[in-house]
Amino acid sequence: MSVKAVLYSEWMKIRTLRALLMALLGGLVATAGISAAASATYDGKQNDFDPVFYSFFGLPFGQIAAVCFGVLAVANEYTSGGIRVWLAAVPRRGLYYGCKLTVVGLCALAVGLITGFVSLLGGQALLGDEGVGPGAPGALRAAVGCGIYLALLTVLASGVAAVLRSPVGALAVVIPILSFLSPVFGTTSATRFLPDQAGQQVLHATPEGPLGAWTGLGVLALYTAVAVFCGRLAIERRDT
Repeated sequence: MSVKAVLYSEWMKIRTLRALLMALLGGLVATAGISAAASATYDGKQNDFDPVFYSFFGLPFGQIAAVCFGVLAVANEYTSGGIRVWLAAVPRRGLYYGCKLTVVGLCALAVGLITGFVSLLGGQALLGDEGVGPGAPGALRAAVGCGIYLALLTVLASGVAAVLRSPVGALAVVIPILSFLSPVFGTTSATRFLPDQAGQQVLHATPEGPLGAWTGLGVLALYTAVAVFCGRLAIERRDT
């Protein structure tokens, strides 16, 4: 099969599988919805308030949906046995893996960008006098960065799923790293380099700590590259 045919087949999987669509769109609904609710009920008592970052209050919930999408897009084919059929149709495993992650990443990026702008514009409108316009320092960067952040997390999750070949196993690895390590260990110089804290620097009007907005995303991109590379080794060297 040609690259175009493989890309199209991966796109059709996402379009036709309800679980994948629900996970993909769930990030938009969770992030924008929870952020809007938080902005509408903000009491104005928070010290060092960052209205731009507050617009993404719901992102910790939305990123779980993004991770689920990335994991299910890869691991479900192993649990269902469909991977054997697809690798018979596309014997070049690297081509199959690359096309899958390309489509998964682009879908996550598209929905992530919509999520970023909806959360920013909706949040600022609901903050009232505390809100800022889209032209405020760091605002547009945060909206675009939200899309990139969610896309990188999704691809990272797909890479982990390719290594572990289990939806439960991949989720058990990725979600605790994103959701539990930072609250448990707090904000320290070391935790600033965790995937979530590093990547979310782009959401702040003024990034905090040693990483800047784009260097933080760069750290997350390195985590993603390692996961993708390990997934490539796994799919090339292990039997289905």
